[in-house]
Amino acid sequence: MDLEHKAIERLRMAAEMSEKYYQKPLLVTVSGGKDSEVCLELCRRARIPFEVVHNLTTADAPETVRHVRKTFRRLELAGVPCAILSPLYKGNPTSMWKLIPQKLIPPTRKIRWCCAYLKEVANPHRCIVLGVRSAESISRADSGVLELPGKTRREKITFDMDNGDSRVIAVCQAKAKLKVHPIVDWTDRDVWAFLHDAGIEVNPCYSMGLRRVGCIGCPMASKSRYTEFQLWPKYEQLYRRAFVRMLEGRIATGKDRLWQTADEVFRWWMEDKNLEGQLDIWGGEIGGYKHL
Repeated sequence: MDLEHKAIERLRMAAEMSEKYYQKPLLVTVSGGKDSEVCLELCRRARIPFEVVHNLTTADAPETVRHVRKTFRRLELAGVPCAILSPLYKGNPTSMWKLIPQKLIPPTRKIRWCCAYLKEVANPHRCIVLGVRSAESISRADSGVLELPGKTRREKITFDMDNGDSRVIAVCQAKAKLKVHPIVDWTDRDVWAFLHDAGIEVNPCYSMGLRRVGCIGCPMASKSRYTEFQLWPKYEQLYRRAFVRMLEGRIATGKDRLWQTADEVFRWWMEDKNLEGQLDIWGGEIGGYKHL
């Protein structure tokens, strides 16, 4: 069985579980990236009922937001229910720029509060389709086709969906949130070949030299962050202004003065090696600081 047929079979099985145990169709989460486009097309080819949602992070590129809206208009014309959700924090509308001063620390590779509040929100008690792939990163190398998320990576449970893992029935009956990764075993080459053959229009950010599409300035993007801030300099300004308010908040609450200026925060956050006595972006100790 080739990758496409295997992924379609996974989606059909997941759709059946979702309708049977959740009384709702599969929910496809769309980020605006290439993997989301593949999942949408596979759902269409699988001829299953599905709904689509996009979580606004407030830090996405304008091109990404426009691409998602364009995609949703096309899906809605085809009768697919779509929703764009704005982020909330403690019941109030929020954004990346509001959360940084509230959390008193920028999002980092190790302290990724941004995903919890801006991306992995809402949609409880649903069977959710994600374009997660093992080949994307080390952190996703252990991803399974079907997962029950936990509070930590160690607590998540992976089910062998391809071979009829019966343990998932109990989870479905409890209507716990399930994550389905139909293209978990696809490579980048597989993804691009599928999109090319299908003639699918992708996010214009890829033609601007970016290999990934996500929040501008995401610490997980490594060196491409510099390219992102060159393409969208206003986002660097937004981060710097948020860092000013964050420092004011740290002073007001008696937090350690790890940085003196917003520029120092920004350079540390960008992993500038010229700063002494700072924590590395992983939260490790450099020069005597033990915690944030």
